Amino acid sequence: MDEIVKAALKKWPGVPHCYGWLALDARGDWYLRDEAVQRAGPFPSPKGSRVEHAKLKAFIERNYEADAAGRWFFQNGPQRVYVQLEAAPWVWRVQWPTAPDGDAPTVTSHTGRAAVPRSCWLDDQGRIYLDTDIGFGIVHSQDMLDAAQAIEHGLWQPQPLDAAEAPARFGYQRDPAPD
Repeated sequence: MDEIVKAALKKWPGVPHCYGWLALDARGDWYLRDEAVQRAGPFPSPKGSRVEHAKLKAFIERNYEADAAGRWFFQNGPQRVYVQLEAAPWVWRVQWPTAPDGDAPTVTSHTGRAAVPRSCWLDDQGRIYLDTDIGFGIVHSQDMLDAAQAIEHGLWQPQPLDAAEAPARFGYQRDPAPD
């Protein structure tokens, strides 16, 4: 968490939490969801306004965490902004090393954090998920070929997963709400 965010939390400790205004899709893109978008329907349809500003995205990603209840949030200064998730809290980018003798693909989160896979999951829609040392997430759709290679090489053994059961199984909430 950024030092400026920690300082703001100390200075203004009682700022109310925010729900429904920020979302993360299955490709690792952030969306702002104003009141009109929220009234139009639940995430992901309509999604809202995609966050394009590089510095804002980087700020969100540096201050992205989960609470004890499995609700993911962005700590925006003194305000906690809970995130609606289309699929999972992490979106994995998978890439094989360029050397032909590469041992295994690298796995990096949508926020740029490196991760080490512990288990692989395949849902009823053919989407691949990884449970890693930093948490559970979905493999980015553009990286399905690299993930399939890891499976073909026997590095990952996919287990069946009902996507609707993933939040309870892996301890996260797709649509956080106040206690």
